[in-house]
Amino acid sequence: MIKVSDHAKEKAIQLMTEDGFNPAEDYIRVGVKSGGCSGLEYVLGFDNKKTDTDQIFEDNNIKIVVEKKSILYLAGTILEYSGGLNGKGFVFNNPNAARTCGCGESFSL
Repeated sequence: MIKVSDHAKEKAIQLMTEDGFNPAEDYIRVGVKSGGCSGLEYVLGFDNKKTDTDQIFEDNNIKIVVEKKSILYLAGTILEYSGGLNGKGFVFNNPNAARTCGCGESFSL
């Protein structure tokens, strides 16, 4: 479903630990909501709770929780991390996106 690159895994573990989450048990919550300059906007955060409308995936030893309504938009997405001077942070490489905005935080189908 959602793949996690090695660099994104390393950064996620670091940030989750700094925020008091346990990377071995807790989740990266990924979703899509209306908004942004292209119509749909990515949502990413850390969570330790799962709801009845969530589905859990695991890749590269990282647990990802996605609300069911966002799954179709995110199928095949690779979560990357871009650091450095011009880095953007976490980046979604989404094969379903027909168009993305300049910042890469929103997309359309």
